[in-house]
Amino acid sequence: MGSSEHDPSNADELSQRLEALLGERVVSHTPLGGGCVADVRRVTLASGTRGVVKLDPERRARVEARMLGTLADTGVAPVPGVIACDDEILVLEHVEHGGGVSAEVERDAAERLAALHAHTTDDGRFGLGYDGLIGGLHQPNDWHASWPEFYADRRLRTMADDAHTHGGLDRPLRDRVHRAADSIDTLLEGATNTPGLIHGDVWSGNVLTRSERVAAFIDPACHYADPEVELAFITMFSTFGDAFFERYHALRPIGAGFWERRRAVYVLYPLLVHARLFGGEYAASVGRTLDELGVR
Repeated sequence: MGSSEHDPSNADELSQRLEALLGERVVSHTPLGGGCVADVRRVTLASGTRGVVKLDPERRARVEARMLGTLADTGVAPVPGVIACDDEILVLEHVEHGGGVSAEVERDAAERLAALHAHTTDDGRFGLGYDGLIGGLHQPNDWHASWPEFYADRRLRTMADDAHTHGGLDRPLRDRVHRAADSIDTLLEGATNTPGLIHGDVWSGNVLTRSERVAAFIDPACHYADPEVELAFITMFSTFGDAFFERYHALRPIGAGFWERRRAVYVLYPLLVHARLFGGEYAASVGRTLDELGVR
């Protein structure tokens, strides 16, 4: 977009907009690595305050701010505080962090996520009061009374169609995902029908650690779901290992059938998200997962 007056990443314009948004002079803003789908920068203000700025030309910054607020309101999942936002710019508090994921970090994460998953809805419905984002993609969250119906319709079918439209899945593979959705009651046999609030995107890049603890979870894709979805996502990229699952199971027992079957069903959704974003090998992984589930 170059130097367009509508480009929030233009250096001079960004400084001016941040100063108007924050009411304080901006000393510097520099790019931060690690963002897959967003322009992320560290900002230093005249007062010495440091923050993290996320730029979203698609004008969805308020959605991420709202999701962070939903998690913060639970009091159990540490997230960066929202300093300010408009449609395109989200300013977050800078969270001091550093270090890897040790067994102690895994156990701390298990305790925090188990506590988060204990938050439920008054009426037992699945979804959220507003639509969210995952990896920068729209994530519909309209309320459903049935978990299998919600997962089949608002996750599998919706993302498979989106991935097909944007070239990430061919038609035969998309149709196979639809057939999995049609058989969802069988595939999810034994699943809970009790909603729990999940972060929704727990991979290593979204977990900040410090002093053997989780300093913050970032980039949420939160909604009320079967919490096993969170566990399946964690296995997809090996975010955490045995220490996490042992501690989580001690707090919230993982039901029979998760490891044998439901985990693969739940991995389908993040695979579809990645196929939509990146195509290639992720589409092949969707096919292999459907093979594993016996969906032809």
